[in-house]
Amino acid sequence: MNEKVTILQVAERAGVSQSAVSRFFTPGASVSKKTAAKVQAAAEELGYRPNVLARAMASGRSRIIGLVVAYLGNPFYPEALEKLSNALQKRGYHALVFMASRTAGNIDTVMQEILDHQVDGIILASVAMSSDISSRCRQLGVPAVLFNRTQDIEGLTAVTSDNRAGGRAVAEFLMAGGHRRIAHIAGWEGASTQRDREAAFRAALEAAGQSLFARACGQFTLEGAAAATREIFDVPAERRPDAVFVANDYMAFTVIDVLRHDLGLRVPEDVSVVGYDDVPQARLRSYSLTTVRQRANVMVAETVEALLEQIESPETAQPRHIQIKGPLILRGSARIPAGWPQKDKTDVRL
Repeated sequence: MNEKVTILQVAERAGVSQSAVSRFFTPGASVSKKTAAKVQAAAEELGYRPNVLARAMASGRSRIIGLVVAYLGNPFYPEALEKLSNALQKRGYHALVFMASRTAGNIDTVMQEILDHQVDGIILASVAMSSDISSRCRQLGVPAVLFNRTQDIEGLTAVTSDNRAGGRAVAEFLMAGGHRRIAHIAGWEGASTQRDREAAFRAALEAAGQSLFARACGQFTLEGAAAATREIFDVPAERRPDAVFVANDYMAFTVIDVLRHDLGLRVPEDVSVVGYDDVPQARLRSYSLTTVRQRANVMVAETVEALLEQIESPETAQPRHIQIKGPLILRGSARIPAGWPQKDKTDVRL
């Protein structure tokens, strides 16, 4: 068995001090380009790899961030998790992904497991946690940030799109297009994103003298979206909505499929469909989905910055709710009002 290469051997081969080698392998530490080149060459020649666990024990930092997500069916979340992981790596941290269901008991169990892994911080993507676990995180000095979800717990930072502005924009767009029988297919009732989008959507309709024509809940699932679509559209023509705002793109794709292929309705000639998220599939010609864009890159950057601020400068970091406004992306699934741009000029993902 070959003996393990030590940091001293790397330093001797590179002709630098042990502290210089240590700084080279410490994320965020300063080292000159000349020294870095020498250390890297020596490490590659000797086959040296730093002992990350030992360094974490010595520094008191694991440089591991726990990422918690409830489900990956919605394509918005795999993309967001990839961006979060990459952004953390650029800052010298590594992501450890944990799956959790939406039930509070399961999430608390997962949170206990995460804390046992000695993580430096936690990002919860569209899941919530109990106030007890939140208090324990604060006691242990492990900050947590909510991504694409808010929660009424003191001390928690949250990063979301401006869901109220998005819901309001959809209502104004559909009314401008002459729609008078406007429906909503909601997501999971316990989600703050669902609550805020629908509340602003309804308020905008009511401010213009309209009321919601029909509503069903799709639970943010494909099966639920299909059942909700049949519930409000498989009715006589005079009781059928002429437009529907779907709480996310993931469900909106199923809504369009059911309308076209099961109920024989045309989109957008018979029914306009609008989603929320602007996942990559929304641009496919089969759907050409009009939707509100969640600016994932900006949301990720704000989430990582907020979390690392709490980790690295806990004495000055303050909890806050960061809302990122996203544009309404006009495509072919909804009737475009007269005078509005007939072709979206911002169809570039940010």
